[in-house]
Amino acid sequence: MDPETLFGLALGITPPWYVKKAELSIDGGRLDLHLDFQRGARFRCPSCGAEGAKPYDTTEGTWRHLNFFQYATYLHARVPRVQCPRECGVKLIDVAWARPDSGFTQLFEAYLMILLREMPVATVAGLVDEHDTRLWRVLHHYVGHARAQEDFSDVRKVGVDETSSRRGHRYISVVADVERAKVIFATEGKDARVVSAFKRDLEAHNGWHENVQEVCCDMSPAFVAGFEEFFPTAELTFDKFHVTKILSDVVDQVRREERRERAELKRTRYLWLSNPDKLKQPQKDALDSLTHMNLKTARAYQLRLTFQEFWSLPRDEAEAFLRKWFFWATHSRLEPMRKAAWTIKRHWQGILRWFTSRINNGILEAINGLIQAAKARARGYRSTRNLIAMTYLIAGKLRLDLPT
Repeated sequence: MDPETLFGLALGITPPWYVKKAELSIDGGRLDLHLDFQRGARFRCPSCGAEGAKPYDTTEGTWRHLNFFQYATYLHARVPRVQCPRECGVKLIDVAWARPDSGFTQLFEAYLMILLREMPVATVAGLVDEHDTRLWRVLHHYVGHARAQEDFSDVRKVGVDETSSRRGHRYISVVADVERAKVIFATEGKDARVVSAFKRDLEAHNGWHENVQEVCCDMSPAFVAGFEEFFPTAELTFDKFHVTKILSDVVDQVRREERRERAELKRTRYLWLSNPDKLKQPQKDALDSLTHMNLKTARAYQLRLTFQEFWSLPRDEAEAFLRKWFFWATHSRLEPMRKAAWTIKRHWQGILRWFTSRINNGILEAINGLIQAAKARARGYRSTRNLIAMTYLIAGKLRLDLPT
């Protein structure tokens, strides 16, 4: 068997195509396979599918293929433009081994996508010796195609959160289906337009805004207003982790203000912001000593710990507990805590809703961790569009239509 026939079988080339010539350059480290079509061949019109279209002329094409051992492999072919018998005009045919307008074969693109799930684009570009811009085009194609096939008709519960895209207060907002733990939408910004854009995208994928029964988000006025306007039938649950963070920030603010007069509060931030069960015994002893002093920080800390009990209460006891805690916090003579208590009061029903919906943004926090880890490995992304595409790839559970 001659080398051309062998390579034709390995490539899966079928008539009228065949491998005309194989050139191996040892010094150049590459293998070039030249394909051609048989004389008198007829093709299918790429527009209407009519058989028997005759070649009109040809154009040269080159595609990077999977390596042949250590040799970079390239396919070359004169691709015919055909005259359609049904008067579609002269059209360039699609070749079986590559997508239209791609400089890679489909098998090479499948290999790239496997690598891109696990490695930064720049790293993969160095590994395969290609410019990263070409790899981003491949990634955007397959992510875009996979998202176009998504069906959101059964989306009922969603969570939304923002994550930083780059320095300078630039953000993307991420919406997840909390029942399936997957990202279903991501876009630039963190205002009410995010919710409007999500509604359009949801309905473009067979979803319906009235099907969304539960929404979990932080207390951002923009998100709240957006969901009230565009998802009026959905119930809002305010993320329990966000509520807890508000109180932790208050404790730290009180500590920083009091530290100016109480030297014993220096270098104690970790003690006040950690849950007691996370502390080692020497740390517990130090914290116990501090809580027995007449410190404003200790009062704020106790209010935070008491509030944490709220989440473990039965539903019928929760609101009464919250009223008592609110009274205590607003009469604590701690201005930051008083403000936080009134913030909770303004979002009262959304906080109590947790006892019915039982949803939180823990899934989104985990997803944000994946996004930020990927961003750190890549040392940032050149554009927000690239970050969004990578978010879908690593957290969207997409069904990529990769050739095998």
